[in-house]
This record gives sequence, C-alpha cells and structure tokens, in this order.
Amino acid sequence: MDEDRATVRFVDRLIADAVQHRASDIHLQPEQDALRVRLRIDGLLREAEGPPAALRSRIVARLKLLAGMDVAEQRLPQDGRLQSQDGTGQPVQFRVASCPSVHGEKLVLRLIEQDAPATIEDLAMPEPARQALEVALDRTEGLILTTGPTGSGKTATLHAALRRLNTPERNICAVEDPVEIEVPGVTQVAVNRRAGVDFARALRAFLRQDPDVILIGEIRDAETAAIAVKAAQTGHLVLSTLHTRSAAGAVERLAQMGVPGYDLASSLSLVVAQRLVRRCCPACRPAGGAETAPDTAAEAGTDPGCPHCRDGYSGRRGVFQVMPLSDGIAEAILAGASARELEARAREAGVPDLHTAGWPLVEAGETSAAELRRATREAEPWPA
Repeated sequence: MDEDRATVRFVDRLIADAVQHRASDIHLQPEQDALRVRLRIDGLLREAEGPPAALRSRIVARLKLLAGMDVAEQRLPQDGRLQSQDGTGQPVQFRVASCPSVHGEKLVLRLIEQDAPATIEDLAMPEPARQALEVALDRTEGLILTTGPTGSGKTATLHAALRRLNTPERNICAVEDPVEIEVPGVTQVAVNRRAGVDFARALRAFLRQDPDVILIGEIRDAETAAIAVKAAQTGHLVLSTLHTRSAAGAVERLAQMGVPGYDLASSLSLVVAQRLVRRCCPACRPAGGAETAPDTAAEAGTDPGCPHCRDGYSGRRGVFQVMPLSDGIAEAILAGASARELEARAREAGVPDLHTAGWPLVEAGETSAAELRRATREAEPWPA
C-alpha cells in the first residue's frame, strides 16, 4: 500500500514538474538498476530526479493504465492518451508511447499543447513571409507544405493555417497520426493501422466527401504523395508536412517519391521550412543586443541563468523560410533541378535560407548566434 501511494505521488509530481518547467516531453528510460527520467525543455533533454528503483515497474504500469494502454502487454510498442492535472489543478493531456527495451519498457509522454499559436499572426513570421503564406491560403486549390525535423512546430503552423480557413463556407477534412489538436468544425480522422485506416485510405475517403480543404498530417509514401498532388490539381487546397531540411528539399523529396515534375509545378503553391530557436531569457539577460547573448557570456566564463531559466534561455519561437512557387522555381522543377539548384533559384527570388531568415532575431537580442547555428545547422545553404 505504501508503494502504491508513493507511485501515485511520484507520477503526480512528475507531471506537475514537467508542466511547470514547460517541458514538451517526459522520457522514462529503464536501466539495469534505475529508471532514468529526463524532460525535454526548449528542445533539449534535461536530467530530472528519478524514483526509487523498487517503484519503476509500478510507475510504468500506472502511466500505461492512465493512458488506456494494455498493462499486461510488455513485448509490443503501444500508444495511448493520458489526461491529468498540473500542479494548479489545470487539465493537461499527454500522448504516451511505449517501446520494449532490454531493461523494460521505455515511455515517452508528449505534452499536447493547449496554448499553441492560434492564428497566423501568433506565429510571428516576418511580414513578407506571412503575406506569402496568406496569399497561398486564399487560393481555392494548390499544395502547401511545411517541412522540418520532429519538434520544429510544423503541426502548430498547419493548425494556425487551418483555423484561418475554418469558415462555414468550407468543408475541411484532416487525417493525422495522431490527432493532437482538436478543431471544432473540422472533420478529423486519426490513423488507425490496426483497422486499416492509413493516410492514403483516409484521403480516398475524403475525396468522396466533397472537401474544399484537406489536411494531411504527413506525406510518408508515394501513394499518399500522388493522391495529395492530384487533389491539389483538381480544385482542393491541400496542406501537409514533409521531413526535409529546407523548402527546396521538399520538392526533391516528392520527386524521389515518384511525383513527376509537371505535376509538382502545376500543384505546388508554397513551401514553409521552419525551426524553433530558444529565446534569450528576458529576466536575466542584460540589454545590449547579440553581444550579450548567453553563448557570449559562456565564452567569457560567466554562468548565464536565473531562477526563471537554466542556461540563459526561456521559451522558443519559430524561424521560417517561406518559398512561394515563382516562375523561375517552376521552370527549374520542370527541368528536373536538384535541391541545390532550387535553393539558388529561391535566393534569386528573394527567399532567404533559414539561417539568414533567423539572423534578425539575433540582432534584436531575441536569441543568440550559437542557438541559431544549432537550430539551423542542417539547413545551411548549399555551397556555391
């Protein structure tokens, strides 16, 4: 009984601490003699206090139970959804994923943000980028893509766009894996592979539902890509995501999936590549611009940080590369250009790469040069 109470207290405290520290994920990793606990805060994993070793199996079992997962099944990966309360009594929701390992089941809890950006304006894009996105959203057809690694804010961008489009005059259908943010007025379908519902099957069903706008959580395979492109060509506005390092890379990725260049050139409207960078903590960072950012303070031997942050950073914001399909880019796609060549055409059209797009944030003191380099390192421009 004492162990049961200790398990409940630990789980409640863990969730409250994670929310208090603005963690996006909780990692519980079993090791030989312990349960390692880490919180992903502002994109980086941080060690947290773990429970007594004797409680680790009970903690995993309780979290699985709360998430509606099969507690007895420990050999197969599972997914679930957990609803709880933070330290102030406010409801919070987590997506829970389990994975068997040699020392037991590892759990990762991802916080489903209820205060994600609600509008395009809340994304804080530069004015030219925001206007280009709004022009693409005002069209009645075409394909709009967001790209970036896991955790770069793609879902938030898509849902901010979806809310802008969500009017009584439009029939909007969305398929996601899983549905993280519920939007009233939108038909949202969760991928269920056990039942045979994948992205492609849901898309085919949507096309028989008289849709105006279709949202696809992610284009992962050639069949989904082909259906999305055809839908964008036949009077539908299609929004989706891809995992590529830059906007130009999205075009190359779709070509690798077998989408012909003429179909891409006629369907693609705009690509948004994005990253999240950590903000310099406003409570402890002295005024003065980029030269006083946390990385500079660390080089000088000082220890940035205060009760409001750990290392001079607090919170995150987006950096965006928005590439509309100009005539020059369309011609390059038709000619089978590589991502490097498309990147060059984009620069000629005035589209900055991600690092360049984020530099004004460094100059304004919102982030540091080192943080911008860390977040955009994989998306640096192609060498000339």
